[in-house]
Amino acid sequence: MSGAGLARLSTIYRQGVLGRRPVVPADFAELERRARRASSSRAWAYVAGGAGEGRTMRRNREAFDRWAIVPRMASGAVDRDLSVNLLGARHSTPVLLAPVGAGALMADDSDLKIARAAAATGTAYVFSNQGCNPMEDCAAAMGDAARWFQLYWSKDEQLVDSLIARAEAIGAGALVVTLDTTVLGWRPQDLNLGSLPFSRGQGIAQYTSDPRFREIATERAGQPSPKPEVTLGAIRTLLAMTRNHPGRFWANLRSPLPKASVETFLDIYSNPGLSWDHLATLRDRTRLPIVLKGILHPDDARRAFDLGADAIVVSNHGGRQIDNATASLDALVAIRSELGPEPAVLLDSGIRTGADVFTALALGANAVLLGRPYMYGLAIAGQTGVEDVIRNVIAELDLTMALAGTPDIASITRSFLTPA
Repeated sequence: MSGAGLARLSTIYRQGVLGRRPVVPADFAELERRARRASSSRAWAYVAGGAGEGRTMRRNREAFDRWAIVPRMASGAVDRDLSVNLLGARHSTPVLLAPVGAGALMADDSDLKIARAAAATGTAYVFSNQGCNPMEDCAAAMGDAARWFQLYWSKDEQLVDSLIARAEAIGAGALVVTLDTTVLGWRPQDLNLGSLPFSRGQGIAQYTSDPRFREIATERAGQPSPKPEVTLGAIRTLLAMTRNHPGRFWANLRSPLPKASVETFLDIYSNPGLSWDHLATLRDRTRLPIVLKGILHPDDARRAFDLGADAIVVSNHGGRQIDNATASLDALVAIRSELGPEPAVLLDSGIRTGADVFTALALGANAVLLGRPYMYGLAIAGQTGVEDVIRNVIAELDLTMALAGTPDIASITRSFLTPA
């Protein structure tokens, strides 16, 4: 994607000559402000909110602020190569789209719009296990474009195997196992609204499209259940479950399956007992490269690779799980120091701009995962909004590389940073 920065500048400024301003803002603060205005209170609480007092979210940003870029002059490089090798595949840039659940809070058919935007920009997309469109539909929307699949380890081992088999069948380039959400964190923004999207059937499409899950849910639907309290809120929730369940609305409304599916999901979607013993079985369960996501301690990073992982994602889940946790960028520095230069290490949590991507790469990340920014673009302008956010981040990365004197990703080293 050589010249992405100048090409993006040219596109925006040429439109400006015609009196047209970008729909999606070029700076994160305005992007966030407009996305909040475009979102419902429930959507904003879920996507923008964090754990506890928000200290981990703030710490993720403060960690980037502790580093400053030191550009070098007169490099003589006209073009830049932003491509990277990850898990045996060549990616046009070091930016992937992180898995974000319940995206339909921001826009209908969210995962399909994100998938199409990823394909249009040549960006790998990590399908969320808590997505709102089945992975098969998203893969079809992407054509041959790169996609990975996130796995939440269910209490039902047959469901784990079913999800893995489907990820293989859609041509996923990796299986990304999320380790840090064996239970939901304390999220006051959601709690203050009494809002959990999954309880309304949002974000469970990978499950309701799965044969093993449907088998469990159907069995549950045939069992007697306590008579629910009838309130206006309960009726609205039932209607939301009905709309979000696959099939015809009126047939779903008469069926116990939508409610049983939600209850089944809430019971089994994640396994609080997840252990290294579970993870040790992965090599025998899939041929896909294995990526373990949610690593923050050097000892866990070392153990992940000793167990046979192909890569890890250093992540604190965007500050959504534990309040007052260490910043992902700080953890990256410690983990890269422990592991040395060879193992594949990705970073998420806190990435907002192309300059952030540059900083993360300089501190040892092989690639980064972008999360909230593209969801904000989705809220503002759907698929086009996601594309614009991706192009803006890549453009700034390219321009930062040009101005810092780095012709390719491999040349971005810590020598270009200084403590701020």
